[in-house]
Amino acid sequence: MSRPLPRSSLPTWLDQQRFLLSFVLLNAAAGLTVGVAKVATSLYAVDLQATAAQLSLIAGAQSFGVLLMSLPVGILVDRHGPLRLFGFGSVCAGVLYLFLPLVHSAVFLAVVIAVASLFLPMRFVSISAVLMQELERVGPARAGWFRGSSLVGFLLLGPMLAVALLKLVGFAGTYWFVAAGFFATAWAARYVMRGEHAQPAPQHTTGEQGGWRQLRAQLSLLRHDADLRSTGIVEFTGQAVNQYYSFFIIVTAIHQYRFSPADAAMLVSAQGGSYVFSLFALGGLMYRLGQVRFFRVSQVLAAAALLLLAWTHWAAGLWAGALLLGLGLGMQQTVNITRFALVGARAGRGRVAGINAFVGPAGGLVGGMLGGWAGHYLGLQAVFALFVPVFLWWSVMAGRRAQPQAPAAESFPAVPIRTTPP
Repeated sequence: MSRPLPRSSLPTWLDQQRFLLSFVLLNAAAGLTVGVAKVATSLYAVDLQATAAQLSLIAGAQSFGVLLMSLPVGILVDRHGPLRLFGFGSVCAGVLYLFLPLVHSAVFLAVVIAVASLFLPMRFVSISAVLMQELERVGPARAGWFRGSSLVGFLLLGPMLAVALLKLVGFAGTYWFVAAGFFATAWAARYVMRGEHAQPAPQHTTGEQGGWRQLRAQLSLLRHDADLRSTGIVEFTGQAVNQYYSFFIIVTAIHQYRFSPADAAMLVSAQGGSYVFSLFALGGLMYRLGQVRFFRVSQVLAAAALLLLAWTHWAAGLWAGALLLGLGLGMQQTVNITRFALVGARAGRGRVAGINAFVGPAGGLVGGMLGGWAGHYLGLQAVFALFVPVFLWWSVMAGRRAQPQAPAAESFPAVPIRTTPP
């Protein structure tokens, strides 16, 4: 039986719970806004009759700014505080989405999306900075709440709400809703990121260390730390597949399987629901099987899903592939979160968080642009099969390791690194 809280600590505990609830709601709203925008953009590209090359350009544009700005924004958040950066990024992105319905060209759509993506890291890196600060008090067990709340908005509610809005108000109204969501979260953040949560990091208030020096230190860490490098490459691969699936499965389902836009968007929701379920429900299984076995199962599930998505000729195969892919990538992400945390405890959480925010969007950019380019020649559905050897390679090599890097990271061997995919 738990001991009651001392009366003197009760107000502090209530304040902490109030902050956690408001932060989870803000995180969910931020994820929902981006989730609606992502699906609406895929369907808008189809409505504009974009070619395969233009589709790959639009898919890559969604990751362009995130890739370019993640590391520098991490430094800016420490320098100016998360509240200021979150508000600035939200307002700027909202203004761009407000005028997006005026775009009637696939190329200009890609350009506008690319510019808007420059401001998105200001939102999620700011949220991550506040989260890392708060986890020092509430413990890492609550991390799943924060990540799950964002993914529920982004992967589950976002696609369904996008389809409902498109039916009611069309593309213009949907993008105006997205803009309003960005403005609303900027306003709400003022009441969530208050006090110490809005303050710059102490080491930057005195200007003791230049931003470029810190940026070089982050890249140097990625180059020299084998554990971080192997985990980053696995994250890169997973996000490349996730980006390719979430964008091109809608195009494939509509063009080749005659899905309605609503049913095509539900394929994204199905994969997202399976992904979120895996994050919330299968973490305990990792500790029963061990990280190596758990990781291998995740890679085999993902490979099986990709084969099914590539070769199926029935709509049911797409639904089955979506669920399997969500499970496999969610299990992989569970391992990656643990691995990044272990390396962060040894090498510095802030530096590792910046690298984590960089490698995922980098994978998304490659998955969207190169996957779309390959789909132009091979067919969009066949590209899923190209990822299968990579996942099978990770599953085979997961248990091999040249030499340990740190006691904290030995529970999961690093994946050997190659300069080119096998």
